[in-house]
Amino acid sequence: MPNQYCERWEGPIRGLRLPLATWNRLQEEGITTIDQLEAAADRLEQLVGIGSKMAQLIREELARVSAPEEQT
Repeated sequence: MPNQYCERWEGPIRGLRLPLATWNRLQEEGITTIDQLEAAADRLEQLVGIGSKMAQLIREELARVSAPEEQT
């Protein structure tokens, strides 16, 4: 049975893989684009329902998708 707090899902922001509970919290806050999420990155812990672990996971995913692709 999927666990909405551990398993990662593709959501409305292309490229990010976050737990379903995280997507739900972001949607409740009206955050639906990568630009909105990047703008809120420094205050994620202040959003209702987002603790330090979830905020760190979001920041890691943001860093992963915004890192330049390695050239081969």
